[in-house]
Amino acid sequence: MNFVSIRVITDDVARLVAFYEQVTGVTATWSTPDFAELVTPACTLAVASTRTVALFGTGSAQPAANRSVITEFRVPDVDAEFDRLAPLDCEIVQKPTTMPWGNRSLLFRDPDGNLINFFTPVTPEAVARQQRQGLSGGSGRRNSAVPDRRR
Repeated sequence: MNFVSIRVITDDVARLVAFYEQVTGVTATWSTPDFAELVTPACTLAVASTRTVALFGTGSAQPAANRSVITEFRVPDVDAEFDRLAPLDCEIVQKPTTMPWGNRSLLFRDPDGNLINFFTPVTPEAVARQQRQGLSGGSGRRNSAVPDRRR
């Protein structure tokens, strides 16, 4: 089995796609006005309108109702991403913080309130774990050298 995608249901696909394009630097591919995908080397983030929910069964998904899932993106430098996101209109939940498991994480919300984590492995153990999982490297947008900015 291979995990390949996560889909976010929204009332405003254009707004959410524009937000994710801005924060990830990835250009979306639109299949229909109700469905777009942001494809990264590791996974795809799909954004779909509430009109698509009927295809899966009425009431199977609800927009802006999730408080249990965190969508995570590994980035080369989480502190630089925090500085880059500062002028954007997004709710910062947690400024960059080094977590006990060795990742430096920045938590913020998308316009629908979904939680996003930008993280950078900073301890040798976290870096090794990412390499074992085949997840070494960065987003491809910036230099993947990872500075140690533990605070």
